[in-house]
Formats: sequence, C-alpha cells, structure tokens
Amino acid sequence: MATSPVETVTTPADKAKLFAAVAFVVAAIAGFYALGKQGPLVQWGALLLGLMLAAAMFLVSEHGRQLVGFSRDAWREVKKVVWPTRKETLQMTGYVFAFVVVMALFLWLTDKTLEWALYDLILGWRK
Repeated sequence: MATSPVETVTTPADKAKLFAAVAFVVAAIAGFYALGKQGPLVQWGALLLGLMLAAAMFLVSEHGRQLVGFSRDAWREVKKVVWPTRKETLQMTGYVFAFVVVMALFLWLTDKTLEWALYDLILGWRK
C-alpha cells in the first residue's frame, strides 16, 4: 500500500542543494566543452563526475528523498501486478488484430457506400 502523502516545506538548505545540483550539471557540461583539447577520456570523465555529483546532491535533498520514496512505492506496486501468461497475451493480440480487420472492412464498406450514393445517385458524376 502506498504511503500517505506528507506535505513538506522546502527549507533554504534544500533550495541550496537543488541550486548546487543544477550548478554541478552546468559545470559538467561546461567542463566537457572546455576540456576538448585534453582528449575524450578527460572530457567524458569530467562530464560523468559532474553529473554524479549533481545526482548525489539532488538525492540528499528533500525532493530527492521524495523521488526515491515514490520509486520504491511504484516498484512495490509493480510487484503486485498479475501479468498475463503467454497464451493469454497471444489470445488478446489475436482479438485485437481480428477487430482491426473487421473495423477496416466496415470503414471501407461505409466509405464505398457513401461514395456510390453521393457520386452516382445524387450528383450523377459517374455515368
């Protein structure tokens, strides 16, 4: 069962953590482009390090803890799902394909009937 939502007040410390996370992302991207002459290994290392620092800073903030809690609740709910068997999946797929074919035939027949009634009977364009 999902936990009940608790309203939290964002503190200045949490705002600072989120600002730092954004700053780490910006610094990681800037470092990636600034270290272009150092080689791809240094570039990608700086980018990955900055992104990991940003992720760590976000996860220690209140919003990060809420995201982790939500993810845990969502995973717990996914485990409760009773997934269909292969046979049930194939049967339902067959029903969907059959319905699509029947609907396509119905729409084609309706289109041709309206075309015949409008152009041949009412307007007389196809004589």
